[in-house]
Amino acid sequence: MKLTVVGCSGSFPSADSACSSYLVEADGFRLLLDMGNGALGELQRHCGLYDLDAVVLSHLHADHCIDMCGYFVARYYRHDGGVPEPLPVYGPEGTEARLATAYGDVPDDKCMSEVFDFRTLTPGSFRVGPFTLRAERVRHPVEAYGFRVEHGGRTLTYSGDTGPCDPLIELADGADLFLCEASFTHGKEDVPDLHLTGRDAGEYAARAGAARLVLTHIPPWTDPKTNLTDARTAYPGPVELARSGAVYEL
Repeated sequence: MKLTVVGCSGSFPSADSACSSYLVEADGFRLLLDMGNGALGELQRHCGLYDLDAVVLSHLHADHCIDMCGYFVARYYRHDGGVPEPLPVYGPEGTEARLATAYGDVPDDKCMSEVFDFRTLTPGSFRVGPFTLRAERVRHPVEAYGFRVEHGGRTLTYSGDTGPCDPLIELADGADLFLCEASFTHGKEDVPDLHLTGRDAGEYAARAGAARLVLTHIPPWTDPKTNLTDARTAYPGPVELARSGAVYEL
């Protein structure tokens, strides 16, 4: 299983990275977790525009889904070979309506369902290509999910956006890599049910017994080195900051 960080900036793109988007590959299957601001352009550095096999959206905030509007254009108006087969898109209830509203001009004969096969997420396990995914609700102001992705005896956990919550421990239990958001700084921000700090991420990784921790979704206004230091105070294993273009082989 191969993970490529397409984008990892929180809230809005930074000078160095698009917003949240992560490409997971195995057995020739390409699964994209989230497609936030700027991700569609960066994605083309790592795979062909029409080479995705499925997309999973953790929630419907713009920094995790908005480039699906541009991807709709790319797929619907494709000039070489016609419109591709509808791409499976897993997301919270109302994903199609949210994206159509964001796009702002989808006539009846050009609806998003012609290029995307929308499937509603619910808590539990399901298969996507060669992967087994487990989705669990996490703490955020909108319906949001964290994911456990398994293939060939290896496990990747992606927190999505979340405040502190017990499902993170279950999702990251024994994970080979825990890709965990760390938007807030310990002692600086304290907004319930919104985001984690670097220390929070370290504590959850330690409690779950994850083998490796990668901090992501750090906004441009947050000092990533502080959050990295805080995570290391709580987690004894290897921890690093996500960066655009980084590749992990699991």
